[in-house]
Amino acid sequence: MIMLGRIPDPDLSAASIAAVGLTNQPLYIGLSLVQALNVGGTAITARYIGAQKTDKIPNVLSHIILLTLGLLAIPLSILGIRFSEEIIHFMGAKKDTLELAVLYFRIVLIGFIFQSYNFAISAALRGAGNTKTTLRVNLSVNLINVIGNAVLIYGLFGFPALGIAGAGISTTFSNILASIILTIYLLRTKGIIQLKLKNGFRLDKNIVFNLVKIGIPASLEQMALRIGILLFVKTVADLGTVVFASHQICLSILSLSFNPGQAFGIAASSLVGQNLGARNFSQAEECAKEARKMGSIISTMMAILFFIFGPQLASLYSSIPEVISNASKTLKIIAFVQPFQSSQLILSGGLRGAGDTFWPLISTFIGVLGIRLILAALFIKVFHFGLTGAWIAVFIDQFVRWGIIYIRFNTGKWKTVTIQ
Repeated sequence: MIMLGRIPDPDLSAASIAAVGLTNQPLYIGLSLVQALNVGGTAITARYIGAQKTDKIPNVLSHIILLTLGLLAIPLSILGIRFSEEIIHFMGAKKDTLELAVLYFRIVLIGFIFQSYNFAISAALRGAGNTKTTLRVNLSVNLINVIGNAVLIYGLFGFPALGIAGAGISTTFSNILASIILTIYLLRTKGIIQLKLKNGFRLDKNIVFNLVKIGIPASLEQMALRIGILLFVKTVADLGTVVFASHQICLSILSLSFNPGQAFGIAASSLVGQNLGARNFSQAEECAKEARKMGSIISTMMAILFFIFGPQLASLYSSIPEVISNASKTLKIIAFVQPFQSSQLILSGGLRGAGDTFWPLISTFIGVLGIRLILAALFIKVFHFGLTGAWIAVFIDQFVRWGIIYIRFNTGKWKTVTIQ
């Protein structure tokens, strides 16, 4: 998005940023469903490791991969490509963004299949506490993605300047490359997580039951979250292309700020699951609390950064003064979101690691589909607060979700969730 923001033509630049934003929301709905299924994979893998049942894990991995591709990734990609124009039009695309968004959407939907495959493998690796493998793979392919973006967006080294299409091609290629690297690793590794093609595939009803039991509430949660954000983005899109470009920059920065909370949430999921499998209940709780403390320190530092250096951060994405002004004001609100967002993500990770996916679902339904959408519409359409009003709604939503998750975690009832 930073590179698209540096396209010399300011109108094309703003339209390209807006197009990526419009495309990301329906794409994230598909990815959220994949991640929801993978929540079950992480929890089951961690439990089996804690219970010393590692012989079951290769079959768990096979189930996760086949269900991810067969039930979600491939069908959703086909439907998305077929109805791409209708989807982007529904998102509220203006005339200057519709064609760009449809082109980009169709390209990245091909990469979505491979990205989903990568997510399935990463879920099993994280359940085993192996986050270094995915780190190394992601560092490598994203470096290639960044270089490919620059080459294909701007037309460097004799390549044509493809703009937003170049960004889509580079992203898709990096996802395919990651799939190849991860497959080779799983076939060669001697670790707990392996891909054993020689043994064939054996349907295990218990594994399917556990994936469905944990995955359905997680899927509903992610659907609620992504549909809520999609409708939220659609509401903000009515404010115009320039304001929407500012909004997309803030969403991009907010998504980056998710990472520490999500990372410690992943750690909490793995450690909680493993300790519950080993029947170490007090240690499971202590791991989640320690992860929350560490995440809170990082989120506080990020909040200070966003509040003080908002204009500088926004200027990385765009040189348009109005876009920078809108984004920098919004980043001050995002700064106050950080502590609640981080705590909520980490404690939710602990609950998911225990297989307790119901209460994250409830918090998302109330916070995103209820509070955020209603207040955003009220602040924008009735009180005319503009972009600031939309992000005040985000802050209130995050605070409420944090409160629900915090109360649920403190009850300790998540320790009683069983997996077959």
